Amino acid sequence: MTYETIEFAVSEGVATLTLNRPQVMNALSSRMRAEITDAVQTLPGEARCLVITGAGRGFCSGQDLTDRAAAADLEGTLRDEYEPMLRAIRACRAPVIAAVNGVAAGAGANLALAADVLIATESASFIQAFARIGLVPDAGGTFVIPRAVGMARAMGMMLFAEPVSARQAADWGLIWEALPDADFAEGIATRARQLAQGPTAAYLAIREAVAASTQNDMDAQLALEARLQGAAGRTADFVEGVTAFLEKRPARFTGR
Repeated sequence: MTYETIEFAVSEGVATLTLNRPQVMNALSSRMRAEITDAVQTLPGEARCLVITGAGRGFCSGQDLTDRAAAADLEGTLRDEYEPMLRAIRACRAPVIAAVNGVAAGAGANLALAADVLIATESASFIQAFARIGLVPDAGGTFVIPRAVGMARAMGMMLFAEPVSARQAADWGLIWEALPDADFAEGIATRARQLAQGPTAAYLAIREAVAASTQNDMDAQLALEARLQGAAGRTADFVEGVTAFLEKRPARFTGR
């Protein structure tokens, strides 16, 4: 697929997907959703971390409200376009960082929340803006947010539709961290390199275990942990990790 609404590049094991409609605060069009899904699903083999960010002064303003076709069939748009995009991010073969460089509103905020780790610049904010136009939070927001911040804060975010600053979002546990604007680019690059040079199979197993923990009882979770740990113990990265520990040196993981 030729990309018209995103930029995509891979360097030193880090794939960067940039939402690139800055003139409309990277609003999600049908074309953009298809391009995001394609880029994530066809991630090159050398990519061991994916960073999703936005061009310009915002991360993503949510659904493109000028898209009349999407507005005419919201249920179909969610089912046919949003769900495949979000599932692709959740199932990505590399850990995913959302680098929120500005306002993340509506489905744009929930796109960011689909990532494994969310890091924002301190000037960023998160807005569940749906109620402002008479809609219900979607794109996974009603699943992720209550589990992250609790029912009271989730209901406040969704009913009042007020901005939550990046610093407040970090304090609430909605995101991993908020970085000073001046340190944001280097902070993202450092975290991305860390994941790209890490034990990829273990990272993906961690993702699977944490996702399952919201549904499993203790017995099921213990069984899952044992299965995943058994698989991790058969990887070359586990051998390297133990060897490096015993030799008192940094591990050189290969992602295998």
